[in-house]
Amino acid sequence: MKQQTLAMAADQGAGFETRRKRTRRDEFLDTMNTIVPWTELCAVIEPYYPKRGNGRPPIGLERMLRIHFVQHWFNLADFACEEALYDSTSLRRF
Repeated sequence: MKQQTLAMAADQGAGFETRRKRTRRDEFLDTMNTIVPWTELCAVIEPYYPKRGNGRPPIGLERMLRIHFVQHWFNLADFACEEALYDSTSLRRF
C-alpha cells in the first residue's frame, strides 16, 4: 500500500478539515469563484477550444480555464502549478 500524504488524507476527509483554519488562499479562491463569470467565459472560449478527436481527449474547458487563472494569480509556471495542485487542498477544491 502506498503511504498516504496529509493532502491525500485531507481529501478523503480524515478529520483534518474540521479543525483546519481557513487561509488567505482559501478566502481568495472563494472570492474569485463567486466573482469570475465562469460559464460566460467558457461560452466565449468554447468555439476555439479543441474538440474530442483521434488523439488524447482534451481536459475540460472550465478546469483548464481555472488552472490558467491560478497560474496568473499566483505567478506559477506550468510545472509549479502542477506541483501546487498536488500539494494544496484549496487549489484542488477550486
